[in-house]
Amino acid sequence: MQISAAVSRSPDQPPAIESLELDEPRANEVVVRVLASGICHTDLFAPLMYPLPAVLGHEGAGIVERVGSAVSKVAPGDRVVMTFGSCGSCALCATGSPAYCEHGHHLQFSGVRDDGSKTLRKGGESIHGSFFQQSSFATYSLATERSVVKIAADIPIELAAPLGCGIQTGAGAILNNLGVKAGARVVIFGAGSVGLAAVMAARLAGAGSIVAVDVNAARLELARSLGATAVVDATVDIGSSDVVARLRALTRGGATHSFETAGQVASIAAAIECLRRKGVCAIATVPKMGEPYAQTLLPLLVGGKTLTGVLEGDSVPDQFIPQLVDWFLAGRLPLDRLITNYQFTDIGRALDDAHHGRVIKPVLRME
Repeated sequence: MQISAAVSRSPDQPPAIESLELDEPRANEVVVRVLASGICHTDLFAPLMYPLPAVLGHEGAGIVERVGSAVSKVAPGDRVVMTFGSCGSCALCATGSPAYCEHGHHLQFSGVRDDGSKTLRKGGESIHGSFFQQSSFATYSLATERSVVKIAADIPIELAAPLGCGIQTGAGAILNNLGVKAGARVVIFGAGSVGLAAVMAARLAGAGSIVAVDVNAARLELARSLGATAVVDATVDIGSSDVVARLRALTRGGATHSFETAGQVASIAAAIECLRRKGVCAIATVPKMGEPYAQTLLPLLVGGKTLTGVLEGDSVPDQFIPQLVDWFLAGRLPLDRLITNYQFTDIGRALDDAHHGRVIKPVLRME
């Protein structure tokens, strides 16, 4: 079928909307008419590491148009959120950890289906798709049955879209990975969409102290209104002993849990240092695009602390995304406070605004 899609052809240029041909759905695939797609930090750096030309986007939401012969989970007309791909058959998928699927890197970042075939073309030119098994910067998306989640009709589609990655990552880090409980003392580094979702989740969990750390004063005030009990402006040297001492004071002797979303060397060090003994630090990104850097492990050893990575909030999407929707509908997860809408044709501006931190969560409207 013919679709319109934002095609990235160079890491130095914004994508341009082009007319492409989308494959017919195979037995386990679903065609989704995309109504909205969030823009996530991964979409910003993906052109540096993803095979080009490509269609990116991995926070899509819309209406099921067609389904393959083996699909039973959804039907045409269902409203769905698209999320990350997983194989469903490896040991980690089978034990409830699809975010860590043994084939996950291939499914998210290879630009092809699990069997190596491509889903998009322009005349005789092949275009890489299947980004997170969806490539949602398009009017139609070809997803797998495992990467779609049926949602209630009550939630506005532009608010549902970011649930597929950013919101479930932040909320899931707190509730699934870290297992924050009532009375916990939490420090969250970075007040973007992931960090603010974590703030909201920590409030849902009943954490006793929720401290947000960022360089943007407006975002810190938003964090406070969403549930942070204290905020720290990181425009001062976040790696200094004074900042760590302040964080430890605000959490009455040190955090039980910290969550680092900024991907800075100094903030990761501070996220470990601010923990009390036996505390746990989760990281959702890494500094310098994964390049090595000097870091002492002594605080982990002498404090019996734990450092853990977070992918997609350790979510089982079919369970966790509907729960997030329920919390929003109950007024307990005010996603609308984070969203700025853009028309699909304004994707270049939306990406630039996201890159420069002018907005928290840009969402493209395809209509």
